[in-house]
Order: sequence, then C-alpha cells, then structure tokens
Amino acid sequence: MLTIRFNIPEAEMEFSAIRAQGSGGQNVNKVSSAVHLRFDITASSLPLPLKERLLALGDQRINKEGVVVIKAQQYRSQEQNRADGILRLFELVESVATVTAPRKATRPTKGSQTRRLDSKNKRGSIKALRGKVND
Repeated sequence: MLTIRFNIPEAEMEFSAIRAQGSGGQNVNKVSSAVHLRFDITASSLPLPLKERLLALGDQRINKEGVVVIKAQQYRSQEQNRADGILRLFELVESVATVTAPRKATRPTKGSQTRRLDSKNKRGSIKALRGKVND
C-alpha cells in the first residue's frame, strides 16, 4: 500500500459563514455559526495524481468545476465548525491518497477443485434422498 504525502495550506481554502439549519432556539435566526468551506482542486498545490483521483471520485461534494464544497454545521460555534470542515476536507483527500496494490489473479488448486466438486456431489445426493418414496 502506497500513501501519497500532501499538505493543504489554509490560504487555498475559502470560508464563508452562513446560518445553520435546524433547531437552535432564538439564536438560530441571528447567528451565522455554520461554515461553507470551498476548495478548488485544480488551482490547489496538491500533487497531480491526487488531483486526478479527487476529480474522478464522483463525490457529491465536488461540483463540475472541480470545487469541493463542505457545509459544516454540527457545532454551535463557528470556530468548531471551521475546524470540522477542515478535518472533513483532509479526510476526503486522504481517502484517495492511499493507493492499494492491484490484485493478482490466481487459479484454484487442483485439490481445492476436487474437494469442492466432491462436496457438491455429496450435497446433491443428500437432497436427492429427500424425495417421495415409491412402493
């Protein structure tokens, strides 16, 4: 397994504060505690293989222009939501940073093939004995 190292400077992320959805009492309509994090993949300093994998990911948070939009509104404070958005962006990029080795196709051994066929025959004969008895 190969992992590509990456670093995302905070200057490449764009934050905008918005009002959070859901219940929050009297504060919900006057405090902008949710955060929209926007990250342009094509203009970022990420390595080229990571950019290609992110754009090919097909995630709903990545729009057609190649911009990741993450809405963080889990916490009541804007700072916590901002940190949560950054963490979720890192998790998204990290998910494509690890490259698994391709699987090598193997053939079943002769012994395993015969054991499988023997067990199928035995099972079939057991099931054949379950039928009606003729006099």
